Amino acid sequence: MIEKNNLTMLTDFYELTMANGYFTAGMQEDIAYFDMFFRRVPDKGSYAIMAGLEQVIEYCKGLKFEEKDIEYLRSKNLFDEKFLDYLRNFEFKCDIWAVPEGTPIFPYEPIITVRGPVIQAQFVETMILLLINHQSLVATKASRIVRAAKGRPIMEFGTRRSHSTTAAIYGARAAYIGGCAGTACTVADEEFGTPALGTMAHSWVQMFDNEYEAFKAYTKAYPTNATLLVDTYNVLKSGIPAAIKVFKELDPPNKGIRIDSGDIAYLTKKARAMLDEAGLQDCKIVISNSLDEYLIRDILLEGACVDSFGVGERLITAKSEPVFGGVYKLAALEKDGEMIPKIKISENTEKITNPGFKSLYRLYDKDTDKALADVIALHSEGLPTAEEIEIFDPSHVWKRKTVKNFYVKCLREQIFKDGKCIYESPSIHEIKEYCKEQMDTLWDEMKRFENPQTYYVDLSPELWKLKQDMLEGKR
Repeated sequence: MIEKNNLTMLTDFYELTMANGYFTAGMQEDIAYFDMFFRRVPDKGSYAIMAGLEQVIEYCKGLKFEEKDIEYLRSKNLFDEKFLDYLRNFEFKCDIWAVPEGTPIFPYEPIITVRGPVIQAQFVETMILLLINHQSLVATKASRIVRAAKGRPIMEFGTRRSHSTTAAIYGARAAYIGGCAGTACTVADEEFGTPALGTMAHSWVQMFDNEYEAFKAYTKAYPTNATLLVDTYNVLKSGIPAAIKVFKELDPPNKGIRIDSGDIAYLTKKARAMLDEAGLQDCKIVISNSLDEYLIRDILLEGACVDSFGVGERLITAKSEPVFGGVYKLAALEKDGEMIPKIKISENTEKITNPGFKSLYRLYDKDTDKALADVIALHSEGLPTAEEIEIFDPSHVWKRKTVKNFYVKCLREQIFKDGKCIYESPSIHEIKEYCKEQMDTLWDEMKRFENPQTYYVDLSPELWKLKQDMLEGKR
């Protein structure tokens, strides 16, 4: 991870008080299963993008309580000395299953399951939620913005507007997974290989006597690739004419202008006409200035002449809905080799959990390769192999669906076994390409910004019956 400090103590305090309680009750070796899932897609969309798993892996690999942590906990006068000795000799022993990064995910799916000694499986809750919630939120927002641009590159420009240093770095990583072409965040490129991109600031232009001198100096410094910021004073009267003059004199092979203010649709149309009239049809137009998917969609509908976009604060903070809302809930226990499912019941039906150790499958149409539905099944059921299967909508007792002419993929992979990582994380570029491929398996109707088609996540008959029995007190 970017941080060099040990992050073991970056946790909710109640994780430690519960761990101490489990220990003093003699439960420290009891095996528990916890699921991470989310209940609602941000921005009223129909899908989210899984991101942040690589950082979860690094966190779990590095779990270690240092002596200063033990001394801090001792100072609270809350913790048993034998428990502190347990932490001093802490060794991660959990199994973890997870959906790979870049996969479209949907509400209530167990995107991560942790199995292991209850103290450990409970303790990792905070960081799993922190890492997956943040990056999945930004990757999802990036995916929406990229779709709005209709093939035009999106540059992530939000570093200076992010909520912290790590939010900037991991936000840039997540934005790249979601489809952005690159980022202004230099350290994200250094650390992950997300391409560093940028142009110039207004201060560069102001440092010179006029725009022509500023643009000429910049183009001489970068003779093969120069994008000039033309809105420091007046876009049409001085900025673009100065850029045209410099481009005609120095003729960089890759040239562009950026507009960061004003009526974007109007200015880009005028700019395109001026550039074309000057014989600079190859000059690209970049725009920025508090953009999001809705503004990008609208200005393109208005006929704006744009080749790429720089998107900052509304992407890096997911400003329209800045909380992903993933949760981490107990699903089962193991006692004497027997699986004991657990369920949380609430008057708020969306907070009722799915019990047991589960697997997650995606059904694809054999003719189109489009995703048909996801099925959550008990792990003991195995991969569906029948020519047709019946699935149950968990929110409607009466609603069933028979699926035919399909093939099945298990969405989750085992990441840790007995505390050892057995998964090789793909490169960031492989994750981005995988995300693009997986997005192509979703129907266009699901990708609408308003009133998208619902994607069904259903329960296998066996899991559905287990849940109903537990709700009715039969188990």
